[in-house]
Amino acid sequence: MNCQTCGASMERQVTDLPFKTGNQSIVILKGLPVLQCGNCREYIIEDSVMEKVEAILTKANATAELEIVRYAA
Repeated sequence: MNCQTCGASMERQVTDLPFKTGNQSIVILKGLPVLQCGNCREYIIEDSVMEKVEAILTKANATAELEIVRYAA
């Protein structure tokens, strides 16, 4: 797959990403698999991974300012 931003090839990577889940809440997912451009660093989260991300985020503590969760494939 090629990057939609710069056209370079996308590579499978594992990274940590923050997700804002409320006005004052952020969840950081560690070890998240993504497709990332080797040139401009743009990334894509595949649909199957995003489904798991959404499930994880719905279980997150809504009263916590910051929560760190490991993504388990």
